[in-house]
Amino acid sequence: MIDSPNAHLQELRRGTIVLACLRRLRSADYGYNLLEQLASQGFETDANTLYPLLRRLEKQGYLESEWNTDQSRPRKFYLTSDEGERLAEMLTSEWQLLTRAIASLTDEEK
Repeated sequence: MIDSPNAHLQELRRGTIVLACLRRLRSADYGYNLLEQLASQGFETDANTLYPLLRRLEKQGYLESEWNTDQSRPRKFYLTSDEGERLAEMLTSEWQLLTRAIASLTDEEK
């Protein structure tokens, strides 16, 4: 069976969402707003992907969280930890290397 192009596209995007979350959460935010902000910046994802990812990153120590109960609806705010910042820097460097490598392959085709 041949995978659809959409499956490959989804796989490529799945790897970038971790970096996008770590970068976006340098300022504390809650899940739903993060989902909207990511979408507005071209990182389409759904809640069924984002919320487990946030919990996993928090469990791994890359995010910190705090409940805000000041409003009628309690919200869990996430913030990139110091360890998450280090991971984001490493992933960004790797992403830049990969971008240059892909560009060089594309340039070879011309």
